[in-house]
Amino acid sequence: QVHVVESGGALVQSGGSLRLSCTVFGESPNIYNMGWYRQAPGKERELVASITTSARINMQDSVKGRFTIARDGAKNLIYLQMDNLKPDDTAVYHCNAVPPSTLLVWGQGTQVTVSS
Repeated sequence: QVHVVESGGALVQSGGSLRLSCTVFGESPNIYNMGWYRQAPGKERELVASITTSARINMQDSVKGRFTIARDGAKNLIYLQMDNLKPDDTAVYHCNAVPPSTLLVWGQGTQVTVSS
């Protein structure tokens, strides 16, 4: 199985920035289209950013202009740079393939809390 470990979440004030990291163990993430998902309390998990194997990027409308996604294939890392954070960005953030793959075990995620 392929495992992912997310990190970088924290409590920040509105307008602040964070960079999340996703490390993939057991396989190179370069063979997958990868994405960052988030799940807020009482809501379903949603895809906020994705990057294909050819580096094509798609962002959810609510984060366009504020979030960016990147991958470092040599280090098996997927990043999510989040700027101008808003309280509505508060959620647990996960990474996985797009669409999610049964081969990639969901990690614990990393908590992002944005205070107003």
